[in-house]
Amino acid sequence: MFDNETLLITGGTGSFGNAVLTHFLSTNIREIRVFSRDEKKQDDMRRQYRSSKLKFYIGDVRDPLSILGAMRGVDYVFSAAALKQVPSCEFFPREAMRTNVEGTYNTLHAAMDCDVKSVICLSTDKAVYPINAMGISKALMEKVMIAESRNSAKTVMCGTRYGNVMLSRGSVIPLFIEQIQQGRPITVTDPQMTRFLMSLDDSVDLVMYAFQNARPGDLFVQKAAACTIGTLAHALVELFKTDVPIKIIGTRHGEKHNESLLTREEMVLAEDCGRYFRIPADTRDLQYSQYFEEGIERPLLEEYNSDNTQQLSVEELKDMLMGLEPVRKAVDTYIKTGGRYDLGEG
Repeated sequence: MFDNETLLITGGTGSFGNAVLTHFLSTNIREIRVFSRDEKKQDDMRRQYRSSKLKFYIGDVRDPLSILGAMRGVDYVFSAAALKQVPSCEFFPREAMRTNVEGTYNTLHAAMDCDVKSVICLSTDKAVYPINAMGISKALMEKVMIAESRNSAKTVMCGTRYGNVMLSRGSVIPLFIEQIQQGRPITVTDPQMTRFLMSLDDSVDLVMYAFQNARPGDLFVQKAAACTIGTLAHALVELFKTDVPIKIIGTRHGEKHNESLLTREEMVLAEDCGRYFRIPADTRDLQYSQYFEEGIERPLLEEYNSDNTQQLSVEELKDMLMGLEPVRKAVDTYIKTGGRYDLGEG
């Protein structure tokens, strides 16, 4: 599917971008374009990968002309550029809207103008029943993607929703590990909070599935296991064989107790695809009788969230964590040095 083709990754210097890029570099793809506004991270990637397939574009998805310039000659797009941190989006919601909503709109229109074959937009569980600015902006991004997919003759547009991706930048597992390494308490907001758990490899698998199977406006969700934050903290304490305390600090700005990947309304429409759910786009046109006069009778189903999916025990979670190479290396180093961990070598 990707032989001799060109892939563009917006926000390509982030965790998702690196994971997708690493996968595609081992294929017969012709070129991978990394589009972002961070020249330092781009230079780090250039030195790390040293691949002739890799091309770097400085720009911002907020600027239609800069993304259009990077889009020419592209076959596939993974749209990952976003503001993702919940607290920062709470304090700067307009910035979240400009990047997550307007930036995606610019990317989609550039793709249509350049006859790109397929675009995948990265979304999050926080877009489901959103209670914070980050989730609201991502929910609106999904609506923009679905709306624009109706008007796209050649470019297939779809989305993928993720739960908590382990070891992604800014996520909780690297934070907990750093606190253990520094001998500080592990700071837990609420030990009974539940979160989905996915690996970066899982995220790439979902992208590949979407590229190969998407219809216009589809949203894809991976079925994922979950755990409480307290279980996660205890699993890491046992893996590192440490006695650092667990400190409960209280819920942060805009945090949910449980995360949802599918709403009750979406569960009615969702297609079970084995490892994944497909939520097809609502293809009704703007006929007001369908909204005010006729209506559709639907069964009431339960949403798919991190509380009603498979819950991992401490032992199951330890096995999952040790399957992640960075965690395994950090544990081995910590135990071998008796807890004297040099952060400069981490």
